[in-house]
Amino acid sequence: MLNWIWLGLVVLAVLLGAVSGQLAEVTTAAFEACKTAVMTLALPLAGIMALWLGMMRLAEKSGLVGLLAGALRPIMRWLFPDVPAAHPAMGSMVMNMAANMLGLANAATPLGLRAMQDLEKLNPRPGVATNAMCTFLAINTSSIQLIPATTVGILSAAGAANPTSIIGTAFIATVCSTIAGIVAVKSLERLPWFTLPTVETTPKEAAISNALSPDEDRAPRIRAIWKSLLLITLGFFASLFVTMAFFPAAFETVANSARNFLSVSSPFAFPPEWVGRHWLARSVESISLLAIPFILTMFPLYAAARQVPVYEEFVEGAKEGFQVAIRIIPFLVAILVAIGMFRAAGGIDLLARVLSPIFQPLRFPTALLPLVLMRPLSGSGSNGIFAELVNAHGPDSLIAKMGATVMGSTETTFYVIAVYFGSVAVRRTRHAVAAGLIADLTGVIAAVLICNLVFG
Repeated sequence: MLNWIWLGLVVLAVLLGAVSGQLAEVTTAAFEACKTAVMTLALPLAGIMALWLGMMRLAEKSGLVGLLAGALRPIMRWLFPDVPAAHPAMGSMVMNMAANMLGLANAATPLGLRAMQDLEKLNPRPGVATNAMCTFLAINTSSIQLIPATTVGILSAAGAANPTSIIGTAFIATVCSTIAGIVAVKSLERLPWFTLPTVETTPKEAAISNALSPDEDRAPRIRAIWKSLLLITLGFFASLFVTMAFFPAAFETVANSARNFLSVSSPFAFPPEWVGRHWLARSVESISLLAIPFILTMFPLYAAARQVPVYEEFVEGAKEGFQVAIRIIPFLVAILVAIGMFRAAGGIDLLARVLSPIFQPLRFPTALLPLVLMRPLSGSGSNGIFAELVNAHGPDSLIAKMGATVMGSTETTFYVIAVYFGSVAVRRTRHAVAAGLIADLTGVIAAVLICNLVFG
């Protein structure tokens, strides 16, 4: 399916560019997309990948991945029946899903790429997506997000009276899209044209993981000093979370005092609307804010407690980051060039005009169509269109709230598929694209319906 979509985007871009006299813009967009794929996305991703793959190495060696996978084993076994329960892929996928839920994009992508590499070790058909890979991608392209931070930020910058009001609607819509994605991917994998070809050889043996499940843990007892240090650290983060979530004014006062004591020039301050928010919103945002520092602290501490040489193992894991970033460059270039050319040729605007008469009788706001059509193709493009939508209709308008909910409940499906499958050189994506687009469509429909009920 991706072959035909890519070919269609490129050919239509050239034809539309020739008809509209925008061939120069189409050509410029193609070269700009190449630059963006390498300089803006792939190379910066190498450093981020090195950090998180190093952390994942510590989590695996210490057995933490096995503990995480074991906690959600019943759900994961149902979603991924082809993946052995103790395989490292289970833990990698759990951590990726958790990062996606918290809106930690810088952590979610490297963890997701690591999960794809682990799934590839079980793949007896190199270059062909397995059922587990397609399910994982469907969950990623529709994953439940607790806080759409970028969208809330755009609304806040535009002067919205309550920019966090869309968190609830986005959460409900993204739950609907996730359920639809899972149902779609499980249904499509049974269709004859998506059936995996039979192989005569046995599947690759699951990679032996040093991460043991809780009932298999035979490691020496944690030394008393490390145990105490872990408990102190956990207590510190727990108290920090409670103070930030339930006593924001007190936390701001303490933080200001610490800044002044350390002679830091810029004083700490919460966003203006923080104190006035509901405690539940503050709690979720506190978790998002503390998640990265917590992981960067606890993973090395836990590994050290399990007598893992933390520096050496971190470096070994980080070595893979640059290799993965280089491997995905051709796939990024291919998909971004096609999308950039199609957009520069006016394809998105043309589709919006063609589809408007169809959606108007359904009471679907036609002003949302450019955003809906751009969202699966480009994250930066959809952010730009959403910002224009907010400026044109106002940050507190129903259209803006619908657009924000769409942004928070859908994903850049083609980008995710290109990056994730590109990291393991999978070219036959099977039903992953269809399942992702079904999830996106469900998220859009749910966003419009829920916003009409809540804000209309």
